[in-house]
Amino acid sequence: MTSVGARLRAIVAVDPTRPLLTWYDDGNGERVELSGATLENWVAKTANLLVDGAGVTSGDETVTLLPPHWQTAAILLGCWTAGVSVRTEPAPAEVGFATPERAGELTQPSRYLVGLHPLALPLREVPEGYLDYAAEVRGFGDRFVPPEPVKDQDDLLDAAAARAEALEIEPGDRVLIDAARYPDPLNWLLAPLAVGASVVLCGHLNPEAVWERVGAERVTRNLAG
Repeated sequence: MTSVGARLRAIVAVDPTRPLLTWYDDGNGERVELSGATLENWVAKTANLLVDGAGVTSGDETVTLLPPHWQTAAILLGCWTAGVSVRTEPAPAEVGFATPERAGELTQPSRYLVGLHPLALPLREVPEGYLDYAAEVRGFGDRFVPPEPVKDQDDLLDAAAARAEALEIEPGDRVLIDAARYPDPLNWLLAPLAVGASVVLCGHLNPEAVWERVGAERVTRNLAG
């Protein structure tokens, strides 16, 4: 049996300082680089928020109404690490995450807004009935131990490995990904993770920046044109 959390830990253990996810937003000039260790810390904090803060258990469901982004990666990986399944459309679930623009689509008992601000700054205003993910997650520990065994996630990882093969992503690759072309987390997050590749994820991609970025980021697989 394999889990997403175990797969992430295995990759990070090889070289915790290696950049695992680099985020560019060409709309505002933001660049955020997360080493494996840093991403793992965010994932652990999110898993602890889910278990200790929202009270979820392995096998529960979450809804994430979020675009590709480094914070979205932390949330998705945190969900899977906690043994929680993820739905990416409005649906009944125990917990929901959404951008402020989609807040009205959340109906879950625990509802978190994700501002996607640079440096994960908190929201200036949070409507009644919601929590600010960026503000809340910082208060949780950066090590996560599941309170119960995480259910088998082999099917999810097998699907990710199949997508990696289809996208010609190889172990150790540095993959440049256009978030608009590949919005499904199976493509931009799980497929690289399944084979041990790192990601350069680009939102609002400027086509004129692609080849310079390929060189600057030492990209070996270009999925951005």
